[in-house]
Amino acid sequence: MAKVSKNAKVAQRAGNVGSGRDHVKVVKSVKDPKTGKYSYKVSIVHKDKVKEIFEQK
Repeated sequence: MAKVSKNAKVAQRAGNVGSGRDHVKVVKSVKDPKTGKYSYKVSIVHKDKVKEIFEQK
């Protein structure tokens, strides 16, 4: 059975910086101009760009 040192685990976590933890799931409701019904647009974006997604029309 192999054993991994604590320092190796810490270094491995540091290597994962910028991975999936920086992304969030965004659900935006969009109104159809013809029928007036709402639909939902789901996307996964970087957490720094969430405000830009909601400012778009």
